[in-house]
Amino acid sequence: MKQRINLLIAFSVVAFIVLTTVQCYLVKTTYDYKVAQFHTQIKNEIAQITNNYSDIDSVLVSKKEALYKSLSENYIVGKNSKSVVKTGILENEYKDALTQKIQRKFERDLPNFKIDFAIVLNKFILYKNAKKADTIFSEKPFIENKLYGNLASLNHAFLVRSYVGTTNGSFENQNYQLLTEDSMYVSVIDWEMIILRRMTFILILSLFSIATIISLFVIAIKALIKQKKVSDVKTDFINNITHELKTPLATLGISTKILEQKSIRDNDENFNSIVNTISRQNNRLQNLIDQVMANSLAENEIELKKEKIETEDFLLSIVNDFKITFPKINLKTDFQTQKTVLILDKFHLTTAFLNVLENAVKYGSKTITVKTRIVEKQLSIIFEDDGIGIAKNKQSLLFEKFYRVEQGNLHNTKGLGLGLYYVDQIVKAHQGTVSVISDLGKGAQFTILLKV
Repeated sequence: MKQRINLLIAFSVVAFIVLTTVQCYLVKTTYDYKVAQFHTQIKNEIAQITNNYSDIDSVLVSKKEALYKSLSENYIVGKNSKSVVKTGILENEYKDALTQKIQRKFERDLPNFKIDFAIVLNKFILYKNAKKADTIFSEKPFIENKLYGNLASLNHAFLVRSYVGTTNGSFENQNYQLLTEDSMYVSVIDWEMIILRRMTFILILSLFSIATIISLFVIAIKALIKQKKVSDVKTDFINNITHELKTPLATLGISTKILEQKSIRDNDENFNSIVNTISRQNNRLQNLIDQVMANSLAENEIELKKEKIETEDFLLSIVNDFKITFPKINLKTDFQTQKTVLILDKFHLTTAFLNVLENAVKYGSKTITVKTRIVEKQLSIIFEDDGIGIAKNKQSLLFEKFYRVEQGNLHNTKGLGLGLYYVDQIVKAHQGTVSVISDLGKGAQFTILLKV
């Protein structure tokens, strides 16, 4: 059973991990799709801006073309070096003006997005007559080659378009052609949050699915553990009740065979002795059956026959009877109350208190002290012993049906695990409480509180 449950738990864990992984993969795939969709949307909307910016400011565009022509012609006749051309292109006088105009156009045409952008120059190549091309520079997109824009880095930006421009000219009887290429990169502020908002429904559904899977997994594991516990308790109870029944049944069997002997039947003393043995064992069997039946009831199903009782005298009578049964036990009293009258079921409480005392003896006690106190308008009845004590992790289980502490096999004494459960049920039926304080090797203290 245990191996089967462990395998089932292991399989459930694997299944849970697989389902969670698949769910995360689907969410990640959806996220990637939404990102691509978002980028396409931005590209399409920005593409409506004319590539050469003439619809933004034709004067500035003309200045840009004039600058490119001047730098190219001065380079052809040897007046400019490549570095001077590059510096002249990147540090143009209309840089800030064009940046502001493009930024305002984004704010006007794309009001739902906050956009930073950069337009970087990738190539500036001159073709003179039929000669080989003279490359002023041709580089990968670097933010250092920024023509316009406020973007500080291209690391988290994405490309929305590249524009290739060509210009033909003639200077000092030399024909030339200029080829330029620039690229626009944009970064949408908080674009991740925009995509997450678009995925709200999917995320909620995914989280709900994962939470449901986790909840069902936990419930299933708890149910399996509880089932295993019930199975263990059931097996333990069957073993214990079998052990308890074997002794009287064996005695009855032997006594019956002895009675078959004529010599025993003819001897009145022996005959009566055997009959008394059979009677005692019969009563023992009946008590075992009654104990199991009585403890099958919950506290609200127990029928109490209450009467007014002077509690101290009632406890003293139980102590005196217990001393007769266990003469070797040092049983003391410490009553700090007098003539406390309560309305109680004398029969059931007698059995409950005796169960506590017998339990103390069973677990190695030699000295037991019964105390009474008044605590917050409640009568506190304390049973203090010097037995082997109870581990902290087992104390919460003491009052469960059929539970027995493992050390309970002392002095070859077996039990059904119903004694303290019965105590708990009877005390609850009186609207009281029972608790235990104990340390291993230091005895135990059971406290019963009853309303005055």
